[in-house]
Amino acid sequence: MTTVLITDDQPMQRFGFRMLLESQDDMTVVGEAANGSEAVRLAAGLHPDVVLMDIRMPGLDGIEATRRIVATGDRTRVLILTTFDLDEYAYDALRSGASGFLIKDAYPEELLAGIRAVASGDAVVAPSLTRRLLDTYAHRLPAGDTGPDAPAAPDTRIASLTEREREILTVVGQGWTNTEIATRFQLAESTVKTHVSRILAKTGARDRVQAVILAYDTQLVRPR
Repeated sequence: MTTVLITDDQPMQRFGFRMLLESQDDMTVVGEAANGSEAVRLAAGLHPDVVLMDIRMPGLDGIEATRRIVATGDRTRVLILTTFDLDEYAYDALRSGASGFLIKDAYPEELLAGIRAVASGDAVVAPSLTRRLLDTYAHRLPAGDTGPDAPAAPDTRIASLTEREREILTVVGQGWTNTEIATRFQLAESTVKTHVSRILAKTGARDRVQAVILAYDTQLVRPR
């Protein structure tokens, strides 16, 4: 059973989400929050599998709430709900540790599939869309030499990766799917999945979205 905490400052929006989620046999809503502060408090006490997090709320917004929830190290994952797919707020939320984002007017089946994906440890946002988002706001990446000929910045998070794992992290950062990676490197998809799992474990990335961000941070991938 997937437990969900709904966060939105609009009561009718929360009601709609609750009705949809509770119509599913494998989901249950364990709480509702009207702002970020309440979401942080309830997440700490309820330990939901997934927090549906609105971004724009009065007081503590969804970005800071996401950062605080992720910082606890709990198993709770955050799925951002935003109005625009290339909203700069979605960028900030991903860099704060969210496992992905969906547009608020997504079809019900998309929302349900997204919650299930996040709960199982996958990322909701397609890697290619994550890359497009990061490319759009690349000027906000950490300062450093990001010229086309600049060497990849040394980073302890990727120091333990093998050469093959570094190659795969690079193409993950470029938005490649497991199928595309398998074809490129002539590997079985199951082997690619194993490599990706090891990359996540070694780097401490929570999911594929965070791996894409890591590839940017370490300059394995550069904005187009």
